[in-house]
Amino acid sequence: MSKLVIIDDDPIHHKIVQYMLTKNELSKDITYTFDGKLVLDYLEENKTKITALPDYIFLDLYMPNHSGWDFLNRFQEIRKTLRKDIKIYIVSSSIFQLDINRTKGYPFVISYITKPLMKSVFDNIKGRTLKITGAQLN
Repeated sequence: MSKLVIIDDDPIHHKIVQYMLTKNELSKDITYTFDGKLVLDYLEENKTKITALPDYIFLDLYMPNHSGWDFLNRFQEIRKTLRKDIKIYIVSSSIFQLDINRTKGYPFVISYITKPLMKSVFDNIKGRTLKITGAQLN
């Protein structure tokens, strides 16, 4: 079973994802946080411990204090030191093409998913077919 980290400042989004994940069985090991900086610190501290690292990160872009953009920039700096290839999905309410295009500059971002999350998103991730509702980065 895979490990998932949800980084989003909206507690309602956390509840929706939690509900959807229990229905989809994508992951039973889920961490919810409002602070991406904590996740980055954790990744750096555990960079050689494959079993401690998540498989997926769902990242919101617009959050107070430490934005998703801040997260992506720092993750880009540390990702080559990580012993696991972590897949990052942007999950945002932003539908601006500028945001979608900007995320294409990060090669480790798998897809840009617009909120609200639908069941098909989890089905596609679970099935490893990334025909995700929202903008494709390919």
